[in-house]
Amino acid sequence: MIWLLRRIATVAGLAFVVATIVFLTLHVVPGDPAELLLSTGGAAPDPALVAELREKLGLDKPIWQQYLAFWSGVLRGDLGTSLVDDYPVVSEIALRLPRTLQLIAAGVFLSILIGVPAGTYAALKPGGTFDRIASAIAALLLAVPVFVLGTLLILLLAQQLRLMPAGGYVDPMRNFGQFLMLVTLPAVAIAKGLAAVLFRMTRASMLDALSKDFVRTARAKGLTRTRVTLRHVLRNALVPILTVLSLHMGTLLGGTVLVEYVFNWPGLSTPLLRAVEARDYPMVVGIVLTISGLFLLINLITDILYGLLDPRARVS
Repeated sequence: MIWLLRRIATVAGLAFVVATIVFLTLHVVPGDPAELLLSTGGAAPDPALVAELREKLGLDKPIWQQYLAFWSGVLRGDLGTSLVDDYPVVSEIALRLPRTLQLIAAGVFLSILIGVPAGTYAALKPGGTFDRIASAIAALLLAVPVFVLGTLLILLLAQQLRLMPAGGYVDPMRNFGQFLMLVTLPAVAIAKGLAAVLFRMTRASMLDALSKDFVRTARAKGLTRTRVTLRHVLRNALVPILTVLSLHMGTLLGGTVLVEYVFNWPGLSTPLLRAVEARDYPMVVGIVLTISGLFLLINLITDILYGLLDPRARVS
């Protein structure tokens, strides 16, 4: 229990540091945010409008007061109001975050479903035909950018063969079958890189575990090869696999923005790109904090799984 509380405290500390860095970014970037927001066509904005916007954003106050107000809003769940459409940032995130999480969950599920079994089978027969072909495919998938694969999937499967829809979104609670059709192609685009990494890591971890003494001991006791592989070898190989999975979640979150744009998936990417283009600072800060929080939460869950799979991790 102590190790779990220690992990939670570490994540809370990291969340504090990340939020502080995001806040300070507004003051480190050269230029007045209010002037940048009101500048159009290179013309100097009206000083009265600049002063009014600075007051609205709280930029006229000392930085320490702005910092306290920032944390007061974060703790109350109030991230401000969008400067583009005057819509609460929290409401926009609450609407679009579940859609992004649905896409990420589908991509991770496909990655695990493909990468782990393929890596396990390749490790059981190293140097075989499947091992060579799967390794070549993994190298190819790692070399292809996610937006290129997404475009190719749309051209081939959606426009040429007309097997899948090119994009869009349907609430799974309203029509789950249509949701699966719409989520398949973007999930494949997201999963391609992670599946290749999981394949390589699973193969390497399995080969290392298969060479250990406990495997030979288990086989000497009369256990079948399938039972030894599933109960002993694969369990020991899961720890480095979880490490790779958690480390690549940041890349996965970043890649989701491109995939959502390519497949017109109404997740967090649409308001984020629009906010960056329009210099909508409250929306940018809110979405960045949300993505950072997700990454920290994933790492916390990974640490908990470490403790369940390997009791030695609980004392570190």
